[in-house]
Amino acid sequence: MNFKNLLMWGVIVLLVAGLFQLFQNPKNSTVSDKMPFSEFLKNIDDGRVVQVEIKGNNIEGILSDGTVFNTYAPNDPNLVEKLTSKGVSITATPLEDKIPSLLGILLSWFPMLLLIGVWIFFMRQMQGGRGGAMGFGKSKAKLLSEARGKVTFNDVAGIDEAKEEVEEIVEFLRDPRKYRRLGGKIPRGALLIGPPGTGKTLLAKAIAGEASVPFFTITGSDFVEMFVGVGAARVRDMMEQGKKNAPCIIFIDEIDAVGRSRGAGLGGGNDEREQTLNQLLAEMDGFDTNEGVIVIAATNRPDVLDPALLRPGRFDRQVVVPNPDIVGREAILKIHIKKINIGPDVKLRTVARGTPGFSGADLANLCNESALLAARKNKRIVTMSDIEEAKDKVMMGAERRSMVMTEEDKKLTAYHEGGHAIVALNEEASDPIHKATIIPRGRALGVVWTLPERDKYSHTREYLKANISKAMGGRVAEEMIFGYEKVTSGASSDIQMATKLAKDMVTKFGMSNELGPLSYGANEDEIFLGRQITRQEHMSEETAKKVDAEVKKIVDAGYQKAKKILTEKLDDLHKLAKALLIYETLSGEEIKDLILKNIQPKRTTNDEDNKYKEESSALGSLGLKPKPAH
Repeated sequence: MNFKNLLMWGVIVLLVAGLFQLFQNPKNSTVSDKMPFSEFLKNIDDGRVVQVEIKGNNIEGILSDGTVFNTYAPNDPNLVEKLTSKGVSITATPLEDKIPSLLGILLSWFPMLLLIGVWIFFMRQMQGGRGGAMGFGKSKAKLLSEARGKVTFNDVAGIDEAKEEVEEIVEFLRDPRKYRRLGGKIPRGALLIGPPGTGKTLLAKAIAGEASVPFFTITGSDFVEMFVGVGAARVRDMMEQGKKNAPCIIFIDEIDAVGRSRGAGLGGGNDEREQTLNQLLAEMDGFDTNEGVIVIAATNRPDVLDPALLRPGRFDRQVVVPNPDIVGREAILKIHIKKINIGPDVKLRTVARGTPGFSGADLANLCNESALLAARKNKRIVTMSDIEEAKDKVMMGAERRSMVMTEEDKKLTAYHEGGHAIVALNEEASDPIHKATIIPRGRALGVVWTLPERDKYSHTREYLKANISKAMGGRVAEEMIFGYEKVTSGASSDIQMATKLAKDMVTKFGMSNELGPLSYGANEDEIFLGRQITRQEHMSEETAKKVDAEVKKIVDAGYQKAKKILTEKLDDLHKLAKALLIYETLSGEEIKDLILKNIQPKRTTNDEDNKYKEESSALGSLGLKPKPAH
């Protein structure tokens, strides 16, 4: 019986008691007047009193005119004789015959009944086990069943190496004799490490689906409670559950919530989190070994975990779950694309090649966004154009077509983005141009988007310098076309990116001849638990000046390189800016054809669309009109 049921029964009892009281005393509702005793005696003498009812010292009666009265009489032995002599009808009722009402009894016993009810409620909750009122120390681990939607290894793609590692654990649980014949022991735990969205939790769900053993799941934050010592108690209870159901798997998601390094804080080390971690360390590999219990944990912050947690014997395997390569992305797309209707023109290999750095979650979001865009257009299938539009939306942000821009702003944006594109086109080490647009997206007024032809795991000095030159191309184009005083603040993000890239080349990558292959400067990572507050890493003032000088030299070199390219390719810049003003968005192939082959972009739009483009474009300032498709 929960509190709601108890309250409902209480209300019902009170209503029944009220009704019983109402029907128990169906008295006349006439209100009697309080009469002074002296007036009562006078009415007796006058013969006006007809009837009285004596209840102890209380007297109720009726006068000759029908008036009902009541009074309090002192102990007068002559009162009854006087009433009798006047012929008054007398009724006497003893006080002890008055039976107390049920409502009165309930009201007098209500506090005691309430205390008894609360006591019964808490006792039932305490006996209720894990979710009771006193079950703070009980584990919140949930036992997964196949009824919740089974996930298998066939649903996991793009992380083949990580899948092989955990498949072996499942195989060990299914057939342990295969490994014990060779003297192998079952691993105590496996730690899944990787960036967000790479499929760590999905891999754990696949283990649960493939393993024919109990699978308990819990998050790191479930150990934390407002009471001291609860986390350690829940760890003990979780392991007890595991022992009772051995062999089994316990999955702890986001273990960094309780597994952070001990003693790193500034306020002492004996806090609740450390007690929880100490208990977890003891349970995983202490004096009392847990045979047949495998702990699998996932985190995207392995750098903050305690070293004692990472040693063999606790987490014997550290399985890295990275972002997928082009083959992995294609395999992931095949899984997610099954849920939507696609057209025959969709080439998943092309989509995979155009999405470097995407995680599994990003690819799932891409497929979902493409389906939503197609549904918005009332299509029955998802085409390649829908996927490309969804990719642009995911990577660059949604189009802000409603944003009001003046003709001058559009023209400036076209030349700015054209400067980026021309420099990128003429830098051999730069990534190929994927798309250029002057439609505002996200927080940018325009975007030039370059994509690598393949996955890159390291970058050359030539590539980094080319990116700096490309970033400077927008500012250089503004200055060349509109003049020194007309330069805008639109290049702030480009300058910031170029400066950071140049600084990393000098201080981290060792790509400065002046300073050599050394690492300079303080650790700029986020402060972790106060550890870096007491650790200071300084460079000398002279070295800092050299670093600043080298950074400025690299950025200046990129600026001059961009200026040289745009000076030589000024006609190409004008040509590309005019095309951007007409068509607003150009693909990489269209830009190459326009600049290298002088072929105008082909667009299959109707007359109304062309008329709208003409009216809404900024070609009026250039004296141009859109050219018809050919």
